[in-house]
Amino acid sequence: MIRRWCIPLATLTLALGSLLGATTAASASPMAHSAVHPASAQAFRPGGPMIRPKGAHAETTNGRTTDESTNWSGYAATGANGAFHSVSASWTEPKATCNGTKYAAFWVGLDGYNSDSVEQTGTDSDCSGGAPDYYGWYEMYPADPVYFNNPVEPGDSMSASVTFDSGNSTYTITLTDNSQGWTQQEQEQESGLANSSAEVITEAPSSEFGPLPLADFGTVNYGDSTVNGSSMDSQNPTGIIMVGQSGDQLDSTSSMDSVGDFSNSWLAES
Repeated sequence: MIRRWCIPLATLTLALGSLLGATTAASASPMAHSAVHPASAQAFRPGGPMIRPKGAHAETTNGRTTDESTNWSGYAATGANGAFHSVSASWTEPKATCNGTKYAAFWVGLDGYNSDSVEQTGTDSDCSGGAPDYYGWYEMYPADPVYFNNPVEPGDSMSASVTFDSGNSTYTITLTDNSQGWTQQEQEQESGLANSSAEVITEAPSSEFGPLPLADFGTVNYGDSTVNGSSMDSQNPTGIIMVGQSGDQLDSTSSMDSVGDFSNSWLAES
């Protein structure tokens, strides 16, 4: 785990200036990035590749493929390197029911199912010392996440997308809070990444020691999940179920309908 608080102040200031210059916001007074979100005092990060339990592997039954993970649930479309160039979805920000310190992230991204990088953006509904904490972020994993100061509240209508332009090796990463009236759009130029999966995911964020307790988010409803410009359902995606270290199921993943709608429902924290 990279210790963000160890970065020299001058370097941090320069990095923040570069990031701010790349940000486009829909509101009249765009909010700045935050180098370190208050919740990161627990040295955790939202986002990152899928972690499989030991011995787990994807299984196909009646034409549908399912897989298990200790940090992901939701759906991933998978293919060869270069198979995917865009993913998008919408969701309603869930309310966290809090006792203690726990975490839950909701995002869309490219890569991470069968590769070591992830290009992603989303929101968190965390519990920090028993109090709920909501915020948006993006990440070009394994680089550290970048947090947004823009307000996020439970019940907000969120939408997100990640698009890759192979012509200039640029990822355009967009997160919008339709209820609060803001958009953050980032452009990151990077070549050589796999682009071999596209996903819409509920995640238990991780520390350097592995997945952290999953915050009770109730149910999150995803809508209009789209991959490469068409419904994610048409890509025959893999359904992912989150399980704890003991193998107990931590949340449920519903079936996906023809327009890319599905839901995850919380069951247990670990």
